Amino acid sequence: MATRTIGDSATLIRRKRFSETYIGEWLTTTDHKLLGIMYVITGIFFFLVGGMEALLIRTQLALPDGKVLSPQTYNEVFTMHGTTMIFLFVIPVMSGFGNYVVPLMIGARDMAFPRMNAFGYWVLLFGGIFMQSSFLFASAPNGGWFMYAPLSETNVGCTIHAYTCTPGMNADFWILGVLMLGISSIAGSVNFVVTIFKLRAPGMSINRMPLFTWMTLVTSFLLLFALPSITAASVMLLLDRHLGTHFYQYAFNGDPLLWQHLFWSFGHPEVYILILPAFGIVSEVLPVFSRKPIFGYTFVAWSGVAIGFLSFTVWAHHMFAVGLPPIAQAFFATSTTLIAIPTAVKIFNWLATIYGGKLNFKVPMLFALGFVAMFLIGGLNGVALAVVPVDYQITDTYFVVAHIHYVLFGGSVFAIMAGVYYWFPKMAGKMLSERLGQIQFWLFLIGINLTFFPMHLLGLLGMPRRIYTYPANLGWNDLNLMATVGVFVIAIGVLVFIWNVFYSLKNGEKAPEDPWDAFTLEWDTASPPKKYNFLTIPVVRSRRPFYDKKYPENADWKAAAH
Repeated sequence: MATRTIGDSATLIRRKRFSETYIGEWLTTTDHKLLGIMYVITGIFFFLVGGMEALLIRTQLALPDGKVLSPQTYNEVFTMHGTTMIFLFVIPVMSGFGNYVVPLMIGARDMAFPRMNAFGYWVLLFGGIFMQSSFLFASAPNGGWFMYAPLSETNVGCTIHAYTCTPGMNADFWILGVLMLGISSIAGSVNFVVTIFKLRAPGMSINRMPLFTWMTLVTSFLLLFALPSITAASVMLLLDRHLGTHFYQYAFNGDPLLWQHLFWSFGHPEVYILILPAFGIVSEVLPVFSRKPIFGYTFVAWSGVAIGFLSFTVWAHHMFAVGLPPIAQAFFATSTTLIAIPTAVKIFNWLATIYGGKLNFKVPMLFALGFVAMFLIGGLNGVALAVVPVDYQITDTYFVVAHIHYVLFGGSVFAIMAGVYYWFPKMAGKMLSERLGQIQFWLFLIGINLTFFPMHLLGLLGMPRRIYTYPANLGWNDLNLMATVGVFVIAIGVLVFIWNVFYSLKNGEKAPEDPWDAFTLEWDTASPPKKYNFLTIPVVRSRRPFYDKKYPENADWKAAAH
């Protein structure tokens, strides 16, 4: 017994020493701040991977009869580009901002479940590596990021004999990877909900929470209610592929449209899972750099809740061309149009916040303003797609590709960059280069419009999405070349961003604790914060608690009292 005790003690000592090393601290941490940074770094890494996949796609399509990629390879790269950007870039980065910032914003010392927080990160990382490793086995997913059944039940070289099929592993990598990422998202969502409801500082009522916290809360509920749909769909697809069930095969009394209903009942809330945290970032940045409180706080907060509810009523607008009954088409067209109302409320409130303010055009503000403009374009052409006769003409064309990229690149990516430049001083204790940031912003703004605006015209000219090449006599040549040039402009902007981060970490100006003269509690800490966040838990009396502390003569709660 004594020997075992001594051995066990030695093991414990070795583990403790490893956790105190620089690498060990990161690998074993349950600190929400370190995990938040790890989420952001992981997401940006996969952003680079997905960006390289985008460059391959656009290089293939730059000229007619392209030979850069084979049809099979193009399908794999196309599928992994969409999957990577949605599941492995935007969601992890938004989770990273939430992990780092939300506990600080609400005056908490950590997330409610620190170990679950770490578990969620590592499942995400290994799920992403698992999906990308499919290229090493020549079995990358090749059915589109939407993996439509029953096409995804077979692969190239798969032969169906009566009830049996021996499929390749292509779709299996996608199914199992998505299931792993879903586990990560569920763990993170439960953690956010409990943290926000139970760990807010004294005085921080739900109507005093920062708007980024509000949007993180709504997003967490969306994930909790939307993920079961794609989980069930994926499990049934796995059973069809390997155990001889036929949930999606019409010849065996299955329903091919079942996959679409299940997928899009997740897929459209997913759009708002990606964009609501972006709304929260912009709602934090615009007031600070306008030197005004957010206009219509209550409307901005509760319009996010309205968007969350309505997002579960619009999924079948992705399916207008499948032969839905007219009453269903009318319902989903109406609900899709209605969801534009709370979104418009946010845009008008942001514009009212800017109006009359003392605008400071630092890089976070530039990206936030760029977000508003680009997302507005994406939202307006989305309303066009809600009109059934219009959708019949342009569904599955490059018009839809333009729409989704204005929403998710012009939306989520611009907001992510606003968040990176805004919170980087808090996370790293260094300031990012303002000059390099402005160069990156203009490269992004020019690149997105050069890339995706021509796609509207390509869609109206009839170019289908998901084709790997096209003949030279259809009038698409110049527009495709223009779009490819735009992607390379964006790529240069990404390189500027990466250089900015590495240069600033090494040689950047030391960040003060409050470089932006901000409003919320995360700036009432050291840069970067201590492990315990706050020496004493703050008491909140208004929606701008840190502003009130700095300028007590202008405090919101005093004005309200008078």
